[in-house]
Amino acid sequence: MGFGTVSTLGLVALVAFLAGPINHFVQIAGVFLTPNSTVLGEGQGPIHIEDTIHCEDVHHYRPANLLFTACEDDNSTRFSWFPPLGNLLPLTTQGSIHVVDPKTMKSTRLAFENFQSPFLTHGIDVIGDPEQLDAVYIYAVNHMPNPAYFGAGEPKGVPKSQSQIELFHHILNSDSIRHVRSINHPLIKTPNDIYATSPVSFYVTNDHFHRDGPMRLIEAVWRSAKWSNIIHVQIADLTSKDAPIEASVALTGLWNNNGLGHGRTDNEIIISSAMGGEVFLATRHESNHSISIDTSVSVSALADNPSYYDDPYRTDKHDASGYLVAGVSQAIRLVSNSKDPNAVVPIPVQVWYMTLNSRTGVWEKKVLFEDDGSRISTASAAVLVPIQTKAGKKLAWLFVTGFMSESMVAVQVEL
Repeated sequence: MGFGTVSTLGLVALVAFLAGPINHFVQIAGVFLTPNSTVLGEGQGPIHIEDTIHCEDVHHYRPANLLFTACEDDNSTRFSWFPPLGNLLPLTTQGSIHVVDPKTMKSTRLAFENFQSPFLTHGIDVIGDPEQLDAVYIYAVNHMPNPAYFGAGEPKGVPKSQSQIELFHHILNSDSIRHVRSINHPLIKTPNDIYATSPVSFYVTNDHFHRDGPMRLIEAVWRSAKWSNIIHVQIADLTSKDAPIEASVALTGLWNNNGLGHGRTDNEIIISSAMGGEVFLATRHESNHSISIDTSVSVSALADNPSYYDDPYRTDKHDASGYLVAGVSQAIRLVSNSKDPNAVVPIPVQVWYMTLNSRTGVWEKKVLFEDDGSRISTASAAVLVPIQTKAGKKLAWLFVTGFMSESMVAVQVEL
């Protein structure tokens, strides 16, 4: 999540009215929405995964059938320091990387090796180690407070956040994770989510151009504020923590581009526009690392981190493969709740499931899971883990997590 919040609803509404279609603002803000929580049957959950506090992103690493997520671990941190929400009162806490086993529904918090830095978590990506089949690399956004600002008298013109990317290495089924290096570059300003192509190459979204202030507010509500971008980053050598970093702009022209996901092929990249409520399917080009948009699908909620579900039990008659995107369905509630750890008003969520009808070429969209905020408050990522087909039914466990959720939840769904 990284669309920014503001101090007063009235100011947001005024800017939205003056700068863009009011119907879009009303829809995404959920002004008139009455949340309709999904009814779950016996054995369908929800199962709350313990020790998964404020985990903004989640990925299913299918070769090992494990989920990876980065969590804040502390209920108070998000409400004071989380630059994507405009919360800029610095804390020097250290979140962590967790592994969730979808069979046991248990979370394991991984112990860091040679990493003592503050770690303020956000988007991640997981990619296999090509030289060690039982290991993975994990890229993770880290929104560190900038010591050049807070430790030097708060000089004008210096950003408050020193956001960077951390690269870790993890041997599967072990209880620790090794820090490989930190990645800084002037083009990485407001990182949100990551799409890894190899252990030394990745894409990262800058969800805003402006870090804070009135212009960031305009970016949040003005549909024509297409100033965010996606950066491609190349690391020269993993054996050195100081090896050179090369970065280039891969895509511009999207409004509040936010989450990234792997698609149907190695070259397909899924991009979300949070405030736009759009999911873009795009192609990355290996020749120059640029990205081109192929098509888009809209939803009636914030569109946060997207993912793709590849149905292992597909048949000629029924292929349940499709795209997921989770988001807050009443963004209006973030205005008052995002800075108050004692807020009692829950934030409703929706998880959208989108499939392309091969016969008609029409996108079929439905809300796969909805909640009024009582079972999970905020949602920013969701993945599906397949269940063996039963009596002709396509079943899966849906895991949903949020940037201000008390815990990740799992519910059983039919596709």
